[in-house]
Amino acid sequence: MTPVTSRRTRIPAAVLFDRDGTLVVDVPYNGDPALVRPVPGARQTLERLRSLGVRIGVVSNQSGVALGLLDLEDVRAVNARVEDLLGPFDTWQFCPHGPQDGCRCRKPKAGLVLAACRDLGVSPRDVVLIGDIGSDMGAARHAGARGIMVPGPATLRREVLDAPAVAGDLWSAVTLALGPELAGDAAYPDPGDEGGSESLGSAA
Repeated sequence: MTPVTSRRTRIPAAVLFDRDGTLVVDVPYNGDPALVRPVPGARQTLERLRSLGVRIGVVSNQSGVALGLLDLEDVRAVNARVEDLLGPFDTWQFCPHGPQDGCRCRKPKAGLVLAACRDLGVSPRDVVLIGDIGSDMGAARHAGARGIMVPGPATLRREVLDAPAVAGDLWSAVTLALGPELAGDAAYPDPGDEGGSESLGSAA
C-alpha cells in the first residue's frame, strides 16, 4: 500500500505509537514478556526518529486490567520487554480501564495522547499518532494531533476508509510523518530484522 502524500512538511515534535498491533505483534491481553515480538522493521524505524531528535512514546489501551486478566505489574513487565527489544521511549501512557468505565483516557478519547503531550512538554498540534485501528485515529483527532494508520489483521475496512492517512507499514508511516526529504535518505529496513526490540501514568 502506498502512503498518501503528506501536506505537512515540518518535523513533528513527537511521534506516539499504539503498542499492540502497531509496534509489536498483537497477543490479546498479553501479560507475558516472553510473547513480545516486534513487527518487522520496528527497531530501525524508531532509531530513525531518535537519530533526528524526535521524541517517541507509546499510548496503549490495556483493558485486560479492568477485566481481571492482567495486573499493572504485568503491563509494566510487557512494556519493559518492548523497551528491551526496541530501545527506550520518552513516555509510556496506558489506560487500564474497560469500555464501560467511562474514563477519560481510553482511546478513542484524547486522554492518553494529552497525557503524553504533557509529559513531553509538546503541543498536540505538533504530534503524530501512529496506530492500527480506528480508536487510535479517534484519539489523535480528539486531541488535535495528526493520525496515521498502519492497517493490520484487526483493522476493519471502514476504519481504513475513515482514516486521515494510511501507510502500508511503520517505515512508510514515519516517512509520511517526517516528509520524504527527512526520511528518504535512510535505507528501508530489512523486513527480517525485528529488533534487538495506569490510569494515566508512566509504566517505568
